[in-house]
Amino acid sequence: MATVDPALLPNLVAPWSEWERRATRGRRLLEAGTYALTEGAIAAGCRVFAGYPITPATDIAEYMSKRLPQVGGYYMQAEDELAGMHMCAGASLGGLKAMTATSGPGYTLMHDAYGWALTNEIPLVVVDAMRVGPISGITGAPGQGEFYVARYCTHGGNFETIVLSPSSVQEAFWLTIDAFNLSERFRTPVTILTDQVVSDMWEDLFVPDSTEPLDFVVPRALNLSMPFYPVGSAALDVPPNVIGHGTGVCVSAYTHTEEGYDIEEMEAQWAQTYRLVNKIRHHRAELSRYETLGLGDAEVIAVAYGANARTVKTGVLEARRRGVRAGFIRLITLWPFLDSLFERDARYVVCELNYDGQLVREVMRAAPDKRNVHFMGKSAELHTVAEVATALEGVARSGRVPELPFIWTEV
Repeated sequence: MATVDPALLPNLVAPWSEWERRATRGRRLLEAGTYALTEGAIAAGCRVFAGYPITPATDIAEYMSKRLPQVGGYYMQAEDELAGMHMCAGASLGGLKAMTATSGPGYTLMHDAYGWALTNEIPLVVVDAMRVGPISGITGAPGQGEFYVARYCTHGGNFETIVLSPSSVQEAFWLTIDAFNLSERFRTPVTILTDQVVSDMWEDLFVPDSTEPLDFVVPRALNLSMPFYPVGSAALDVPPNVIGHGTGVCVSAYTHTEEGYDIEEMEAQWAQTYRLVNKIRHHRAELSRYETLGLGDAEVIAVAYGANARTVKTGVLEARRRGVRAGFIRLITLWPFLDSLFERDARYVVCELNYDGQLVREVMRAAPDKRNVHFMGKSAELHTVAEVATALEGVARSGRVPELPFIWTEV
């Protein structure tokens, strides 16, 4: 029997590795990524969805309109994406877990409400099913143009975000539960940055038995007392604020005191910003989710995320078959950025579905020498296995990505 090189066994760092072992009863289905995102939300306790239809996220709204009434939840058709985001924030403040879903054009419209939710530490989940741009682009083609938009998703600065990205239908299910858990624990909106391929494709999907509550789901707790936010604290697991239960807090877009009221004083600005930034920065270890392959002897490492990582990973294996010591890093956590994964003094080939180069700039910043970081941009369709293998071979042997049709290499 053939033996498997231990260096080529994937290393997945994510909580659902353990969750899959514990959720032993359920159904095996053939379903789409949009279905998996919906069922993951229901399993996580989501009981409100508000949004506006947009390809390729419309199916999430359609599934939610059917599923939420079955579990005592509420579906709301909003007049636009901004209204949908505000509805979800309001529902969360009322004590219910909430989610909205959109694509790039709608995601940008949500950003005023996103900042409002960040400032007031409101837990909710936002799905952005990316498609190729600029602007509306091609509705049925994948893109990865909102990497930076998801990090800087509102105006004014002084905040951090949590952004996760699945690469399969099954992972979309588990990662949605994960996103809800993190939104509760960190008291913040969490973005799931998926793409047209993961959203639309059909694959095997294991869904645990819905009659048995999942013990790894973080329940909604309610903060019925002051303070509105703990001053000078980056602590996790502080119950989210809730209105309408006698707490009397003021929910505002402005800098506010620990009681939640508007104020224009430097002390309050410092205290609030300290919490919004450091509750994430101080807990990066709890947010690390990634997959690696073949890093032990790698001289050149391919980097990718989302659906694109599937063909990139196979391209790495093909490059190794050609004699190239290639490795692979798939980011699942996109923000906060996992700088520690790029401390190795090696050459990197960053494969992403855009021509302007976004992820590659963060790898350049984190790597020991940005001159050893190479860009392999493509748009509207995934990198092929042959393209990735050829690029890795070229970088390993001549220090550059060879010229290929529809591939950009300049940042």
